[in-house]
Amino acid sequence: MLLLSVACHNNKKNEDAKSQGNQPTIVDVIIADTRSVANSIEANGTIVPNEFAELHPEISGRITYLNVPEGTVVEKGTLIARINDADLQAQLKKSEVLLDLYEKTEERDRKLLAINGINQADYDLALNNVNSTKADMAYTQAQIDKAAIRAPFTGTIGLRQVSIGAYATPATLIATIQSPDKMRVDFLLPENYAHNIKKGAVVDVVSDANDGTRKQATIIAMEPQVSQTSRNVRVRALLSDGKGRPGAFVKVYFNAGADAKAIMVPTNALIPNDKNNQVVLVKDGKAHLSTVQTGVREANNVEITSGISVGDTVVVTGVLFARPDAPVKVRQVKTLEKLVAAQQ
Repeated sequence: MLLLSVACHNNKKNEDAKSQGNQPTIVDVIIADTRSVANSIEANGTIVPNEFAELHPEISGRITYLNVPEGTVVEKGTLIARINDADLQAQLKKSEVLLDLYEKTEERDRKLLAINGINQADYDLALNNVNSTKADMAYTQAQIDKAAIRAPFTGTIGLRQVSIGAYATPATLIATIQSPDKMRVDFLLPENYAHNIKKGAVVDVVSDANDGTRKQATIIAMEPQVSQTSRNVRVRALLSDGKGRPGAFVKVYFNAGADAKAIMVPTNALIPNDKNNQVVLVKDGKAHLSTVQTGVREANNVEITSGISVGDTVVVTGVLFARPDAPVKVRQVKTLEKLVAAQQ
């Protein structure tokens, strides 16, 4: 009798568990429909100056003059530093003396040649000495010019990196210089948006450093080649006010157009996995998994480009409890607007 009682009790528990397992999952749903969505792309950008250069000496030597007014604007051609060129100046003086001698010799030989006092070869040698010495002087003068480091354009000088008397090489950084106006923004966009980029288009720029103030920038150029590593396209835009801190990080918002036929679902309706995303649809009172492709993302919603048709019933709550081909019970049909309001 005891065994029969235990068996009956276990059968009852199994029947209760089976009955509970057949209970439909309670879910909330939305009816898929098209809506207008702004295709706004967010990209990371960097403010860059219109002109920027690192000032390096072109020849090696000791710095004998240094004029680096840190943080101030200098005019184009201002002498910033000079490398010791005493040996070059001496070489130039020596060449000047030789040139004077060779020119007098050439003039005398030219007169002798006119009266057949010397042959043509002797005169050609004297003329060659003149031309050769002039070439040597031009070369020496070019080396002297390289000893002077001048501002290549009007701009703001950065911090001084060397001291007077230091030995410098072409690898030595003296300072940096950058133009104080016409700041630009460089940012990256995915290659599938390259066809939306037009010269003259306006983008919004937001810097974290200026408490979210939006600026406008006009696209002036785009890199013609897509990066093989990131598959992004580099775009450059000119800030409307031309002001900014070079190197600062900014967010760039680019309007890639509006899609009037976009099907949007809440982000939490997606079931992500290693290869793709899925959503749960309700068909004939049962749950069905559908693989979807996503497009534009908003704060709380995402566009579905394939895998859902208009009129489909999409599960938005109870997604993780719904099992394929298992019965579900719709508790409430919601709208995207109500779901967004509930999350705020």
